[in-house]
Amino acid sequence: MSVALYGIAGCDSVKRSRTWLATRGVDYRFHDFKRDGVPADRLDTWMSAVGWQALLNRKGTTWRKLEQSVRDRVVDMPSARELMLAHSSVIKRPVAEWGDGTVTVGFDASDWAKRRSGL
Repeated sequence: MSVALYGIAGCDSVKRSRTWLATRGVDYRFHDFKRDGVPADRLDTWMSAVGWQALLNRKGTTWRKLEQSVRDRVVDMPSARELMLAHSSVIKRPVAEWGDGTVTVGFDASDWAKRRSGL
């Protein structure tokens, strides 16, 4: 399998990324956080690869709706991990695991086109 894609099916960025992959004939597997949960072992891998700050979506509705005291407690990888496991919607989407072992967060068509050539 060339790409493992993680996110929420109804998310606009995830929809765009899935369409991008499908229209280019890229083989991928999709994991829906809402249906299947956040895989804790993969979360650890993503945080190691891109950093917890890049993975945590502080601009989204879920983050903004959290109590300030909850947001204030997110100060390092363990606290961010705990929040992301409890509230999958605070994970920036999509998370893509590429065939070469790299991990990206978010959808960037030009970056993905470069990566596709390496699949």
